[in-house]
Amino acid sequence: MQHHRRGLRRLVDDEALLNGLEAEHLPEDFPPRLGAMVDYALKLTREPSSMERSDVETLEAAGFDHGAVLAIAEVTAYYAYVNRIADGLGVELESD
Repeated sequence: MQHHRRGLRRLVDDEALLNGLEAEHLPEDFPPRLGAMVDYALKLTREPSSMERSDVETLEAAGFDHGAVLAIAEVTAYYAYVNRIADGLGVELESD
């Protein structure tokens, strides 16, 4: 998780947001649209077999079109894939 946090820190200069993402508690002022995206990505990562059409509908209701929903699913799945390959091969990450 630390390497993800370092990578995200390069993109986001908001310590409260980083802490919230890590603790799985988004700040109260976090945009609902982005919260829907984070919730979807977390569920797809942790409980992929429990995904339902309503999960996609929630993203659509938050303003994501079909292409954006596909991109969210693809990026989430890609990171899960890469992490599993790295873990399965015992890849050690560089310190920075």
